[in-house]
Amino acid sequence: MQPDGIFLSNGPGDPAAVTYGIENIKKLLGKKPIFGICLGHQLLALALGGKTYKLKFGHRGANHPVKNLLTEGIEITSQNHGFAVDPDSLDAGTVEVTHINLNDQTNEGIRHKSLPVFSVQYHPEASPGPHDSDYLFARFIEEMEKEAR
Repeated sequence: MQPDGIFLSNGPGDPAAVTYGIENIKKLLGKKPIFGICLGHQLLALALGGKTYKLKFGHRGANHPVKNLLTEGIEITSQNHGFAVDPDSLDAGTVEVTHINLNDQTNEGIRHKSLPVFSVQYHPEASPGPHDSDYLFARFIEEMEKEAR
């Protein structure tokens, strides 16, 4: 298989229990652009050496405000998860925190500093904004087109 990119999708459960996924993501890093959402975000963070933890109260439903630290903009997001990435567990030399939840300051996004790899905790495909998160899909397409050249 020769995909243009790898999309790590959402799903239920404790991300730390998905050891086969974490190991496969480690093998894929640097081979193709990677974009993860929700569980995919958590698995990517674990593959990059981070840790996750169970939230006291999960994030459920629409209208969760998230700050994009790269643009200083606020995005209205849809969420459905009970675990979060511990940003302090990530290697700051390799991984950059890109988004935070404005309700509880939890991590909502990361990107690799030298590879075309990024993820968000929320569900950009749900379009609660309704267009707040379109740039994420455009960025993934750009990264895949760059790699194809």
